[in-house]
Amino acid sequence: QVQLVESGGGLVQPGGSLRLSCAASGSIVRVNAMGWYRQAPGKQRELVAAVHTDDSTNYADSVKGRFTLSRDNAKNTVYLQMNSLKPEDPAVYSCNADIRSVGTYSYSTYWGPGTQVTVSS
Repeated sequence: QVQLVESGGGLVQPGGSLRLSCAASGSIVRVNAMGWYRQAPGKQRELVAAVHTDDSTNYADSVKGRFTLSRDNAKNTVYLQMNSLKPEDPAVYSCNADIRSVGTYSYSTYWGPGTQVTVSS
């Protein structure tokens, strides 16, 4: 069974830093794109950052220059380094990945359970 395990969420002060990680595990044949989304109360879920198989990345305009996404293909893991956190950053952050599992010949999308990020003095 394929699953995404998230860690790194928590409470930080404005201007502080936090590092999120997402590891895909289970009967995996290959992982394609991986990324992070977030959803704040009363708002739509939005893409924060994504990394593709060629290591190209996409970032939301609101986090460019502050967040950095990296990928460790050997561990099927992505890391989101969040610096200079702002009051608008608090949300539930969810990992997303396109994965081909054992016994299949196409990719399916998986979601992590979500981890809370809170920014407060």
